[in-house]
Amino acid sequence: MQLHQLKPIHKPRKKRIVGRGGKKGTYSGRGTKGQKARESLNLKPLIRDLIKRYPKLRGHRQRSKIRIQKSVVLNLDVLEKNFKDEEKITPKTLLEKRIISKIKGDIPKVKILGDGEIKKPLIFEGCGVSKSAKEKIEKAGGKISL
Repeated sequence: MQLHQLKPIHKPRKKRIVGRGGKKGTYSGRGTKGQKARESLNLKPLIRDLIKRYPKLRGHRQRSKIRIQKSVVLNLDVLEKNFKDEEKITPKTLLEKRIISKIKGDIPKVKILGDGEIKKPLIFEGCGVSKSAKEKIEKAGGKISL
């Protein structure tokens, strides 16, 4: 005799089906009593409770509309390579030459720092300039105008 030839002596007992109504049913898997055991289950939406707990802040807010304007920093050696003598340097010309790029669709503010050397007389308009950069630009014969 082998394992697959074995059979039980008694007939299998039928499992009682519960929770379908009638007399043999029990609690239908809902436990006893309470809100969750009732037929029409009306639970409060959780999100409403969370919303009610938040403090109601008064007043008008425009936080989403405020844009933080970031500035782009450039060094003098970059400008020395990309521009010719007595050429105007503005944020627009820097965009056209693809030295800077737009930030969220706007032309960013430009600040020029004094790293590197400059020998060409360049004209700066609409750019912020550091003290060391200003000295080097004026030595080279350039002009700065806001």
